[in-house]
Amino acid sequence: MLSKIINFLKEFTPESFIVLKQGYKKEYFSGDMFSGITVAIVALPLAMAFAIASGVEPERGLFTAIIAGLLISVFGGSRVQIGGPTGAFVVILYDIVLRHGYEGLAIATIMAGFILILMGFLRFGAVLKYIPYPVITGFTTGIAVIIFSSTVKDFFGFEIEQLPADFIGKWSEYFSHITDINFISVIIALISILIIIYMKKYLPKIPGPIVAVIVASIIVYIFGLDVATIESKFGSIPNTLPTPTIPDITLEKIRDLIPSATTIALLAAIESLLCAVVADGMTGYRHKSNTELVGQGLGNIGSVLFGGIAATGAIARTATNVKSGAKTPLAGIIHAIFVFIFMFALAGLIVKIPMATLAAILIIVSWNMSEIEHFTHILKGPRSDASILLTTFLLTVLIDLTVAVQVGVLLAALLFIKRITDVTDVEDNKVKFNEFYASDEEVVDDPDATSKKKIPDGVEVYEINGPFFFGVADRLQSVLNKIEDKPQVFILRMRKVPVIDATAMHALTEFYRNCKKDGTWLILSGVNANVENTLNKSGFFKHFDKKYVVKNIDEALAITKEVLDNS
Repeated sequence: MLSKIINFLKEFTPESFIVLKQGYKKEYFSGDMFSGITVAIVALPLAMAFAIASGVEPERGLFTAIIAGLLISVFGGSRVQIGGPTGAFVVILYDIVLRHGYEGLAIATIMAGFILILMGFLRFGAVLKYIPYPVITGFTTGIAVIIFSSTVKDFFGFEIEQLPADFIGKWSEYFSHITDINFISVIIALISILIIIYMKKYLPKIPGPIVAVIVASIIVYIFGLDVATIESKFGSIPNTLPTPTIPDITLEKIRDLIPSATTIALLAAIESLLCAVVADGMTGYRHKSNTELVGQGLGNIGSVLFGGIAATGAIARTATNVKSGAKTPLAGIIHAIFVFIFMFALAGLIVKIPMATLAAILIIVSWNMSEIEHFTHILKGPRSDASILLTTFLLTVLIDLTVAVQVGVLLAALLFIKRITDVTDVEDNKVKFNEFYASDEEVVDDPDATSKKKIPDGVEVYEINGPFFFGVADRLQSVLNKIEDKPQVFILRMRKVPVIDATAMHALTEFYRNCKKDGTWLILSGVNANVENTLNKSGFFKHFDKKYVVKNIDEALAITKEVLDNS
């Protein structure tokens, strides 16, 4: 028992604790400090932009970057991952705020936090990697399109009090205001986009978004341009963190928000683990996926207690962190501290940022999220993958992100089952030429081929090739039905069956009973240890004599001879 507790504690020990235990090296500090400050500069405008796009006040994005960023770095399973608000959440958070207000969002995020912690303790970290890539690409590209749609209002300077949540509703509203374009806002947004693109191309070490924010704010202030700013839209922002508060949680609200909380948890898990994998590829470290989920859960709970929103691993900020020299979670902690310092010292200046510039930043984010190359590559691939991609993408954009992920995963699972079913068959070994192909050119002789054995009259030999599961279980009985003259002995070769499920075991039991009813002896040949163990646990051998489970075709034919001689 004690060893289990020790192993559990080791498995879920955060990376920051491991670094401290191993001994923090002095040479790490300069890299962690520089990267932490750099990422804080990048995170400042992004955090506010994501908050505004999510339908809440800009300071809530800052609270999230500070609290969630701190907790995820302290308790997470990745050394260099940066946590905070991201574009992945914009769609679902905006919808929750529209329907339930900020309090509903806070409750849903707390619930999502506990779901994430539970997922971590149940070791779901490894399971999430099995979500098909077309599904991830489909909803990521869909989110990018919706983020872009949400920026159009501020890009063109439209005076729209409340945008509809749905994609078509948004664009209908935009077209109805087409004559109200603020061209000064458009110019500011375009200048901001050009600055970000130029900085990334020619001065990649300097954060383009912060340069765009500074230049655009100065231009608007000096020339007194009629452009919406954070101040004109939201008023002042606080220069300190709010007092922690717990939202009014009721059973009815929990029931209403379970779907939204589950979506937030799944998105946070997927995005954070994808981000951790990217970080591993850049650093050579290996993250602890289950510990990361626990850290994400704590980060989300802490975020909303301090007035923030949902958070997850931020791929762009994490990449910036690594490129700036980060070596340990201290960089993420420093990033959170400096976002707080910037908010404390510069709150009066932050509100001067033009909304058009924040829209420009989100347009760049949505373009980077869109993964156009990957999207088009999948479209050119197998039709099944393309159909999953398009279905997930269209459902994300036109219906709902929750529905998109659920349908996408379900569709991918069904297509996977079909593919496995297509490669699994039940073949007549007596008429099959028993050689197999090791490659396109090389034909390898099969020493156990029935063509090399003498099969007595009244004996049928069939072979199952591939996993024996519910998708192919019905084929076994159809084989017996097709045989006009019922054989005395039926040899079923299972040497190429790696696994068997409950449906297939039931089909095998029914097959045996039908054989027995027809006076046919059933012999199972080449059953591997795993399949035999499964059959044993299911109680199959209570009815079927293990004597008739043999290692190979030669043993099967030997028993067949005994049966025929005694009949």
